[in-house]
Amino acid sequence: MPPSPPPKKLCFLTVGATAPFDALIAASLSPPFLAALRAASYTDLLLQHGSSQVYNPATAAEAGKRHGLTVRGFAFNREGLGREMRAAKAEGCVEADSYLCLVAGSGSILDALRLAVPLIVVPNTALLDNHQEELAEELAAQGDLAAAVGEVEALRSRQKAWPPGGGVREEGRGLIGVMDDEMGFVD
Repeated sequence: MPPSPPPKKLCFLTVGATAPFDALIAASLSPPFLAALRAASYTDLLLQHGSSQVYNPATAAEAGKRHGLTVRGFAFNREGLGREMRAAKAEGCVEADSYLCLVAGSGSILDALRLAVPLIVVPNTALLDNHQEELAEELAAQGDLAAAVGEVEALRSRQKAWPPGGGVREEGRGLIGVMDDEMGFVD
């Protein structure tokens, strides 16, 4: 019997839908970032690049290949990114824990929290009201973010331990779901 292929480990990066974030796309294709992903055993990088002027599919694929990664991208999904996040979480993975989400948009942050996936938030500080930075600071204060690729496993452990005190957590509900339950909101 031939050996089975190694499991995929996917990093999904989204810039959101409202504003371009070329600096994040460029950084995500930089050698240091791609090397950090590879060092953390990631095999795939999926970029939702929006209207980026710096994303080039051939250049992105070649940059990934130099680091042993498969890099793919798309501009938008008018139906939202929930499907990509859910698919990425389970796409070819031996276990659902092989997932990291880097986000910039506030809507994407909330979607990822609902799915209880580890997050690294990169605020687009060029936006007018800078709401992304405010949200990122609050989530960081609550311990719901990883600051770097190397911190993702610690965040994943904290997420699995929620709620504190050994309570039962519904899979995929995240902090937002817990807060909704506490406030008496129903789906």
